[in-house]
Amino acid sequence: MNLRIENVSFWYTVRPVLQHISFEVQTGEFLSLIGPNGSGKTTLLRLLARLHSPSSGRILLDDLKLSGYSHADIARHIAYVPQDHPTVFPFTVMEVVLMGRSPHLRGIGFERPADIAIAREMMELTDIGDLADHPITALSGGERQRAYLARALAQQASILLLDEPNAHLDIAHQLSIFTIIKHLKTRQALTVISVSHDLNLAAVYSDRIIMLHEGEIAALGTPIEVLTSPLISRVFGTPVLVDRHPWNNIPRITITPVELSEGEDRSRAMN
Repeated sequence: MNLRIENVSFWYTVRPVLQHISFEVQTGEFLSLIGPNGSGKTTLLRLLARLHSPSSGRILLDDLKLSGYSHADIARHIAYVPQDHPTVFPFTVMEVVLMGRSPHLRGIGFERPADIAIAREMMELTDIGDLADHPITALSGGERQRAYLARALAQQASILLLDEPNAHLDIAHQLSIFTIIKHLKTRQALTVISVSHDLNLAAVYSDRIIMLHEGEIAALGTPIEVLTSPLISRVFGTPVLVDRHPWNNIPRITITPVELSEGEDRSRAMN
């Protein structure tokens, strides 16, 4: 399914968060959203999940306005993994992952053997199969992140929205999760839109990247086109070195250390 965003703006009260955003996402594409804190990345993702409605402009899913879909239809087409998950009730991991099957249940809504098999498959994929009977409240941050990703994958939606999916994960699980997502993207033509603060991970896994700055699109293109030293340094306000990785020739970003003046050093120490 194709997503098209046409001249979308969004305000919280009177403060503009996003302004005149337009782009299109093709089926099976991995699109990363990057930018400084407060640039509108999470808000844009929530608009695509229909958790917010645009203040102006429109979002189309296969040429039909997103607002024209029922919530059940949205859940069958779009899966969303937020950055933070409230964990108030001690559901087991299996129960949490099975929640991803809800849009596909009919009648009285009991899970079928096929739903349980899909949930187990996704738990194995995300390396939490041995935690099926554990309460979600007893898991570490990284384990919970993988459980909620497994829930989204169990939804079997055609579009996957991820808000910092590598948050709380160690290096091994970061690579594992992104490799799984890339595999599903290829095998099932899964469309992935991911918010990321890790520019190097975005460089490795993205087909295209959108760089947001102050609520507007500062750049949109391939990793090579977007991840340039002048653009990153300007938008993020910090000097970086961008060269090509010797293994795969993709952009590699290295932060350049900045020395503080004596006055700045003293001021930061006091704060």
